[in-house]
This record gives sequence, C-alpha cells and structure tokens, in this order.
Amino acid sequence: MAKKIIGSLKLQVKAGQANPSPPVGPALGQRGLNIMAFVKEFNAKTADLEPGTPTPVIITYYQDKSFSLELKTAPASFLLKKAAGLPPVGKRNRAKGSAKPGRDVAGTVTVAQIRKIAEAKMKDLNANDIEAAMQIILGSAKSCGIEVKG
Repeated sequence: MAKKIIGSLKLQVKAGQANPSPPVGPALGQRGLNIMAFVKEFNAKTADLEPGTPTPVIITYYQDKSFSLELKTAPASFLLKKAAGLPPVGKRNRAKGSAKPGRDVAGTVTVAQIRKIAEAKMKDLNANDIEAAMQIILGSAKSCGIEVKG
C-alpha cells in the first residue's frame, strides 16, 4: 500500500550546508518532520555540488512523518552571475546584478556560457528544446543586468 501524502514544501538551502537553524528547522518542525534526518539526507545528496550553491528542494511529506526530497538545479540568476564573474557581496554572500537592469551592465557572458547554463537547467525549465531554454536564460540575464556577447 502506498504512503498517503500530506503535503509538500519548497525550500532553498545552500548545498552541503543544511542545518537545523531557521529557515529549515521551523519549516520542518511545524510539520512534525525529523529535522536532523532531513539535514543529513540533504547534505549527503548535495555533497557532489559546489558547497554554498543555493539548491531548491521540494520536500514531500507523508502521513507516517517520513519524507522524500527532490533536488532542483541552482537558480538561473546564480549561475549567470557566477559565469559573469561577479564577486560575492553582502552578508549572504550573494553576487549582485545591476541596480538598473537595461541601463547599467553588471557583467557579460558569452552565448556559449548561456548554452551551457541552459543545458544544465533543461530538466527544470518549461522548454521543448535547447534554443527555447536559451531564450529563458537570456531573459534572466537581461533582468540581472548581464550583457550577452556574441
């Protein structure tokens, strides 16, 4: 007999750096889930990723208080900023894009880098082919203030 699904929860946690502090602990604790089991499983699954990469995760939890994890790829804006070589800024160690996208340029990427990012994110994007995925990534680059060079 299949487990009965109670619900699902989306979180974005840094790869290999999950811990029971907020936002992870309270989000799981109020649903009665084992926080340390999540932390250990998430850190084990993201051990092969670069530490500190923001990793979206969908947690499906069941009636018997067990759960399953579905990891997604890092956000396109994070991958674009990394490809553009923008330095990490701020207490959260996040690279900043342009304050005025469309007017100021924060960095540049090549079409080859856009294709590489689109191929990496293809399974999480709503696109039928790589060209459509590249258009989605180009839109993200534009909104971050990142210029694309031929």
